[in-house]
Amino acid sequence: MTPSLSVALQHVYPRRLLSRLVRHATRLRFPPLQQWLIRTVVRRYEVDLSDAVESDPRSWPTFNAFFTRALRPEARPLPAEPDAVAAPSDGTVQHAGDLAGAALVQAKSLTYSIESLLGGDREAASALAGGAAATIYLAPRDYHRVHLPIDGTLTSLVHLPGDRFSVNPATTERIRYLFARNERVVFHFRDASGCPFALVMVGALLVGGIETPWTGPVADLPDPGPTRRWELDGPDLERGAEIGRFNMGSTVIVLFPPGTVRWGPAFRTGAPVRCRQAVGRLLPGRSAAPHRGSAPDRSGG
Repeated sequence: MTPSLSVALQHVYPRRLLSRLVRHATRLRFPPLQQWLIRTVVRRYEVDLSDAVESDPRSWPTFNAFFTRALRPEARPLPAEPDAVAAPSDGTVQHAGDLAGAALVQAKSLTYSIESLLGGDREAASALAGGAAATIYLAPRDYHRVHLPIDGTLTSLVHLPGDRFSVNPATTERIRYLFARNERVVFHFRDASGCPFALVMVGALLVGGIETPWTGPVADLPDPGPTRRWELDGPDLERGAEIGRFNMGSTVIVLFPPGTVRWGPAFRTGAPVRCRQAVGRLLPGRSAAPHRGSAPDRSGG
C-alpha cells in the first residue's frame, strides 16, 4: 500500500471504533495470545527489553502492560548537568528548533499554530510564541512513558477531544493541522523562575488511551465529551518525573518561551532520542511572570 493510499483510507476508517477495539484487545487476559503478540512485536520492531524491569513475556498480565512497561531506574539516568534539558520520551525527532512566531512545524512546508494545538488558549500561546519547540514521534519499539524535561510546577491539565488519525511520517506529511486535530492532553507548567512551558501528548489511530498520575485514563473514553480542564497549581516536580503514558505509541510536543532553552546540535530532525538524555540547555537569566493559562471551555474535571 502506498503512503498516499494509506492516508486516504484513514478518512473512511471508523477511527475511534478501531481505537476502542484495540483498547479492549490489548487488555485481554489470555496468556497464549498475549505472549504470542508480545514476542511478535518484539521481533518485528526489534524492541529492546534489556532495560525493562521485567523482560519475560510471561511476566506481563496483558499486552498493554507490556507496552507501558516500566524501566529499571538505572536504565535512563538523568544528565549530570543541572541546566540540561532532558528528553521527555523515547522516539525520533520530527522537528526541533526555534519557533517562527506562533507557528509550529508539522512536516516540510506544513505548519500549524500554537494556539490551535493548545485548544484556543491565546494567552498560553502568546507566552510561548517565538520560543523553542520539539516534536518526538514514538514508534512501537519505544518506551511509552513520558517524563518531565526540566524541574517544574504543574499548573493545569487540559484534555482536548479530537480525531484519531495516525501520526506516522506518511500521515504527518499529508494531513494538515494533524496535531491540532487529534485528541490530546496539554500539560501547563512553570519553572522555578516563573517561566511557563508546556508539553502535549497527542493521541493517534489505535492509541487506546492517554493517562496521567493525577487523572488516571483521560483520552480513553467511548465518548470523549467536551474539553476538560484540571486546575492543579502543583505538584512541584523534578526533572525526569513521570507525567503520563501512552497505551500504544504516538507523539510528544514540548514548547518553551523565548530566551529559556537552546537545543543541542545533535537534537535535530531524524535523530533517535532516548528518554532523559540531554537534548539542550536552559539559558541563564530567564524570568517571567507565573502563567496558569486559560481555556475556552472549563467543563469537567
